[in-house]
Amino acid sequence: MLPLTAGIIIMGPISGILSDKYGPRWIATIGMSICALAFLVLAALPYDFTYLEFGLAVFMMGVGGGMFGSPNSASIMNSVPSEDRGVASGMMFTIMNTSFTASMAIFFTIVIVGITQRFPEAMTTSLANIGAVQLAPLLSNIPPTAALFSAFLGYNPVDAILSALPAPVVAHIPHSTLNTLTGTTWFPSTLANAFIPSLRTSFYIGALLSAIAAILSALRGEKYIHNDEPLKTASKADLNPSTLESKEK
Repeated sequence: MLPLTAGIIIMGPISGILSDKYGPRWIATIGMSICALAFLVLAALPYDFTYLEFGLAVFMMGVGGGMFGSPNSASIMNSVPSEDRGVASGMMFTIMNTSFTASMAIFFTIVIVGITQRFPEAMTTSLANIGAVQLAPLLSNIPPTAALFSAFLGYNPVDAILSALPAPVVAHIPHSTLNTLTGTTWFPSTLANAFIPSLRTSFYIGALLSAIAAILSALRGEKYIHNDEPLKTASKADLNPSTLESKEK
């Protein structure tokens, strides 16, 4: 995630300077538009993407987030009186942290539900292609979360499952098929058929939410700073009746 951090570090101060000079409206809008585009780029990547492709997409998202963050925060803080900015800052960061946590929960919910629905079919199809369809009832029962984190960690759970089978059952499986099942590419490729559609759905949702944020940002007002200048109070001399009479004369 270093490209994401680099994008934020580069664009955060620049967008803050531009926001102070030109106002936050269009800078924040462009930032959210870039984030929406970055989500679409991530959704278009294949499951065997290179790090360069992924890094550029994530860097783009960091640039968009950096462009949006500073102007949006300044706009919020400038819209409230100085005595209420502590409350506004607390509410802003509370909403941000809550949304980060909720977004992760929604993301993994979409992914796990999608894998649960698609994994048995993907496993059966993949086993049929290598001539081991008789193992489908057994391997299709791998829990989706276990399958997902096994792929992330580079662990193939098929080894443990095959070692638990009776020797006569394993003996009827061709040697080439066993090598494929226990290799480093078959299980991740099979899981990708169930994982990638769910992942793309979550990216499309992220793009939609970013586009909505861009529209709302475009609808905000121009540069605005709350007027904190205190009202001028009349002095005692101005309230003195004799002084008022002299002024009237």
